[in-house]
Amino acid sequence: MLIGSYTHNVDAKGRIFIPAKWREDLGDTIIVTRGLMGDESRCLFAMSVESWKEYAARFSQLPITDASAQDIRRITFANACDCELDKQGRVLISSNLREFAGLENEATLIGVDNRVEIWSSKNWERKNALIAERCDKELERLARLGI
Repeated sequence: MLIGSYTHNVDAKGRIFIPAKWREDLGDTIIVTRGLMGDESRCLFAMSVESWKEYAARFSQLPITDASAQDIRRITFANACDCELDKQGRVLISSNLREFAGLENEATLIGVDNRVEIWSSKNWERKNALIAERCDKELERLARLGI
C-alpha cells in the first residue's frame, strides 16, 4: 500500500526521485499518466504495471457509445507512458506530462493506496488547503456511505 507524502526536486532532465519505501510496491517500471481531477487539481497518476492493468480493465468495461467516457479513456491512454526507475530510484517524466502538472523545480508525491499522485508542490499546497476547508462536510458524506 502506498501511503505518506514526500517532496523532492525535479532535476534538469525532468527526473523525480521515487521513495525507496514505495519501490517494492511499484516495481522497476511504472505507468505515469494525467490525473483525472479537473483543471484546478492537475497532477499525475503513477502506478505499478499490475495496478495499471486493473485500472485499464475498468476503462475497457465502459460502453463505446458513452462519448464522454471514451474521451477520458483517450486522454488517459494517449498520455500514458511506461517509465523505468534508474539505479538511483529516479523516474523520467515526459515534458508534456511535466507541463500538464506544472512540475518545475519541486514535486510532492503522495501515496493514495494503489497509486502515487505527483503534484507540483505549489499546487499540492493549494489542494491540501481546499481539502482541509471541506473536510467536515466530506466526513459527513463518507459516514453516510458507511466509511
